[in-house]
Amino acid sequence: MWDRDIDNKLRPLSQVERTKVRPLASGAITPFQALSFLGLQLSCGLAVLTQLNWYSIALGASSLSLVVVYPYMKRITYWPQSVLGLAFNWGALLGWPAMLGSSDWTVTMPLYAGGVCWTLVYDTIYAHQDKKDDVHAGVKSTALRFGARTPQWLALFSTSFVSLTALAGYMNAQGVPFYTVSVAGTAAHLAWQLRTVNYEDPKDCWNKFSSNKWTGGLVWAGVVLDSAWRGFASV
Repeated sequence: MWDRDIDNKLRPLSQVERTKVRPLASGAITPFQALSFLGLQLSCGLAVLTQLNWYSIALGASSLSLVVVYPYMKRITYWPQSVLGLAFNWGALLGWPAMLGSSDWTVTMPLYAGGVCWTLVYDTIYAHQDKKDDVHAGVKSTALRFGARTPQWLALFSTSFVSLTALAGYMNAQGVPFYTVSVAGTAAHLAWQLRTVNYEDPKDCWNKFSSNKWTGGLVWAGVVLDSAWRGFASV
């Protein structure tokens, strides 16, 4: 809702071509309807959150400040993707206490920090779709901040993501399937992304951004396979 003035196709000086057909920007829905839907989503989220223990409820609620301020960050900093990462990966901190009632920060913090680095990778690729429009709109992004040095920056964040994921696995005593699939498989997929992405082609940026569903799938698959491996080994 904060971005409708940027997305709106009726404001040529701040037009972002790709986003002008979004429901709120195009006028397909009203701000009141959008606010009502937001209220419904928040209510559903609260209903789920209140099923957890009090520690998890407090930890989950503490992410709301990041969720609220994120849409405004592109107006004041070239690093809005970092704030998105902090908000979007909060679940990495929440899963452990939701199950056990307390946190093991030696596991959850590397996992969380790695997720933030991953978000910086895929959302910077995403932001390259709109970089020309963003300049005209007067908004900021890591795509504009990194510019021609984007490959080097994303290589750094990709390496950090893989390394921190491996550290989280080590601290949680994960086994061979985790390191083979979640770590090595993820590293290979990210290397392919960074080697083949064309930052000047919005369509290719979208395709590489979308391919990150497989990155998440690899991390998940490694965890599942490792759990199954442990189960068979204990029989």
